[in-house]
Amino acid sequence: MEQHDFRSSRYAKVLVQEIRKLSAERKARIVHVCGTHEDTISSHGLRTLLPEEITLIAGPGCPVCVCAAIDVDMGIELARQGHIITSFGDMISVPSTSSSLEKERAKGADVRVVYGAHDAVEIARKNPHREVVFIGAGFETTAPTMAVEIIRGPPENFSILTSLKVIPPAMEILVNLEGLEVDGFITPGHVSAIIGTDAFTPLAQKHNIPCVAAGFEPLDVLEAIRMLLIQMNEGRSESENEYKRVVRPEGNLAAQKMIADAFKIGDAPWRGLGVIPDSGLFIRPEFSQFDARKKFEFPPIESVDILPGCRCHEVILGMIDPTECSLFGKRCTPEDPYGPCMVGHEGTCRIRHESGGL
Repeated sequence: MEQHDFRSSRYAKVLVQEIRKLSAERKARIVHVCGTHEDTISSHGLRTLLPEEITLIAGPGCPVCVCAAIDVDMGIELARQGHIITSFGDMISVPSTSSSLEKERAKGADVRVVYGAHDAVEIARKNPHREVVFIGAGFETTAPTMAVEIIRGPPENFSILTSLKVIPPAMEILVNLEGLEVDGFITPGHVSAIIGTDAFTPLAQKHNIPCVAAGFEPLDVLEAIRMLLIQMNEGRSESENEYKRVVRPEGNLAAQKMIADAFKIGDAPWRGLGVIPDSGLFIRPEFSQFDARKKFEFPPIESVDILPGCRCHEVILGMIDPTECSLFGKRCTPEDPYGPCMVGHEGTCRIRHESGGL
């Protein structure tokens, strides 16, 4: 198809008809783990097109949402110590235990929004007498951009406070979560572009759950649902690729090497999910001079991931719809987020709020 055809109503009707035929005799609970997929699904009203047998569930696909409170609290502590704190725009609004980087900036802290680690390195070069810390939240997609800066050798006054996560271990949690009942996964297109569709094959085979990597246009998502239903009806559990114009089975080998050279895998805390084994990327010991966790001293920090009344942990796990939270759109809004899922453009609560709950 031509690029403009990915939003064709004619093709969409054909795909929905196919989905209706394939789901006529079975129900399917399909989980995605990508905030951009949720944005596509909600903003284009895809749930309203699907038969009632198909349930689309948003999982932990927002890196800002799953950033543990302790990581944000450490960044806030460094800001209060007078260092220059840099991060992505969404990150500074994330509510933590008792504050946020945005609130600290309003009090006078030097907190700056950047497009990535490279911008933070440039700030460090221009401010050689001050420490510059980049708070690096993200998944496998953004990890290479941080890895390249570490490997190149940034100035001594630069460091990264990592909050990098890898997706497959979180999917394992969802599979084993009582009550969720995952029948198929739409795997994230951006992450799949880095790690490849082969990375999800072990999970598909181990749990007999089909996986399909999808792009971000409405027809990408509908086609991925169709492909999943075909696998289910044929009794197959494979990791297939709908997003062939970007994703390869082996992924981006150069990016994978860069990640492996700069980071090591370790147990990591996810907001609302607890510590997940082998789910985080941490700076290797040979680059410890750029690791903010090692470079600075921190006082004891008592962090609270989920504030009283907030149900973001249930939203992140796909256990409830955002509209089931009593704070949704009332105490918790994009302008004044109480929970992390209402902050970023990949947050399930914010997406559902902006799309009118679709």
